[in-house]
Amino acid sequence: MIVLELAFDDSPQRLAARPAHRQRLAELHASGVLVMAGPFADDSGALLVFAGDRSSVDAIVAADPYYSVDGVRVAGLREWLPVLP
Repeated sequence: MIVLELAFDDSPQRLAARPAHRQRLAELHASGVLVMAGPFADDSGALLVFAGDRSSVDAIVAADPYYSVDGVRVAGLREWLPVLP
């Protein structure tokens, strides 16, 4: 699994890009690629958990303009080895 951590600021571009991004997330979840995702309670960022390998997640990030819009920063992207389901 791959964990992607995002950091947010208050940029209006981020908020404008969010609906299309969430639609992409819903499609990835429906296909089984995205296990879970959601913002932190203080809206300072989000955490996404993907099934698959780093190269597939790199491609997902590259294809979604949300990850490079003002107000969104990829704070971490790493392999995760969960012990419990």
